[in-house]
Amino acid sequence: MNVLVTGCAGFIGSKVVELLVRAGHRVTGIDNLNASYDRRLKEWRLGQLHAEPNFTFHQCDILNRRALEEHFRTSPVDGVINLAARAGVRQSLLDPWAYYDTNVIGALNLLELCRTFEVRKFVQASTSALYGDAARPFQEDQPTDRPLSPYAASKKAAETLCFTYHRLYELDVTVLRYFTVYGPAGRPDMSYFRFIQRIAEGGPLPLYGDGSQERDFTYVDDIARGTVLAVRPTGYEVINLGSDRPVAVRQVIAVLEKILQRPALLERLPRHPADVPATWADVTKARRLLGWAPQTSLEDGLRNAVRWYEENRSWASTIDLGS
Repeated sequence: MNVLVTGCAGFIGSKVVELLVRAGHRVTGIDNLNASYDRRLKEWRLGQLHAEPNFTFHQCDILNRRALEEHFRTSPVDGVINLAARAGVRQSLLDPWAYYDTNVIGALNLLELCRTFEVRKFVQASTSALYGDAARPFQEDQPTDRPLSPYAASKKAAETLCFTYHRLYELDVTVLRYFTVYGPAGRPDMSYFRFIQRIAEGGPLPLYGDGSQERDFTYVDDIARGTVLAVRPTGYEVINLGSDRPVAVRQVIAVLEKILQRPALLERLPRHPADVPATWADVTKARRLLGWAPQTSLEDGLRNAVRWYEENRSWASTIDLGS
């Protein structure tokens, strides 16, 4: 199968490409390598893929319709996995326009090209942030029309476009709602990356609220495996991918203190208004439709993330974590 993966230098995207090529698929990866966070992370991830003979990389922005169309016109595309995105709840409050452009207009460009070139399959990455403060565990049929951040609102808009293109043009679409992805070489704005760097380097660790807020931390390899499984025909489906095992943020810090053998120097801050108190994925649908289940424990996943950090500490310790 010929698969176009957008955001291929991203945290999830690079792992998805790895699994696809190892399964025998031919992958064209595109990424604009923007400066939303330290490019060294993106370049490191790409470096792990360049030796793969079935992987071709093109630097391209999904907002550039002409450049995108050239890829569709000159290379066979059987399916698209759209992982290109501006991600992060808090950052979306600072620049909501960038989130709308990439997450909505970018998705629209890809959907329209799938229609034009009769691509059979479209997988859209979405987020658990759509559920807001709904009742837990979160199920796919719950209302998602009251997002609490521009990021969540942009992903809701992309999901709506996906359904429209399925309904009008019979495009086979699977929307995946990811829950708090973590693992080696992750995004520096994610809490666990921040925790690892600050604990390892002895710096102050900002903690919003009292640490009792819960997240359904899901290991990146499990997320990538579910994403690859979603390339199969489904019609139109929205599917949660999460660990189904929410954990308090302070428990994650405690596990990292044990792994790193250093105490966290906590800097207490008020709870952020865009943060939800808890997330929890009901993954019944993923088990039934994809035969998918999470396999990696939080402790093992955090050990892998710490091991990566220690192996790359000479530069990972200097990555800007943002505000």
